[in-house]
Amino acid sequence: MWLPLVGMTALPHLGGLYGGYITRKEVKTWYPTLQKPSWRPPNAAFPVVWTCLYTSMGYGSYLVWKELGGFTEDALVPLGLYGLQLALNWAWTPIFFGAHKLKWAFMEIVLLTGTVGATMVSWYPISRTATLLMAPYLSWLCLATSLNYRIWRDNPETKEE
Repeated sequence: MWLPLVGMTALPHLGGLYGGYITRKEVKTWYPTLQKPSWRPPNAAFPVVWTCLYTSMGYGSYLVWKELGGFTEDALVPLGLYGLQLALNWAWTPIFFGAHKLKWAFMEIVLLTGTVGATMVSWYPISRTATLLMAPYLSWLCLATSLNYRIWRDNPETKEE
């Protein structure tokens, strides 16, 4: 049936749409005021990259779900880790762009990156294809984690009174 395929592939995009809503204003007002490294990707790259990454991770989750026969007991760890990393992914944007908490966003993205690695390890014996579909995401998160660290380091947070 095609409904699980479409639903699981589309699911990650829900958080992306919410994140885009938060980011839209901040990328024009607050974000340009920050010191950023010269090697950061251009702003226009982010929606294109995230569309590809969300689609590939969603399709990978479908492959794992299908291989394990749905939401079975065997699927608890691999799909549970996937759900956790997805929730962490969706939480990063409100922390960074919404609350402007650079340190918290950095700590959160480190946790997210580790969770994606754990998800991939749990998926490998089930579907190597699904695992490989997550590889660009993990690579992008390594770049994003480095970028978050540099922005946090180069933009000391002021104490609120």
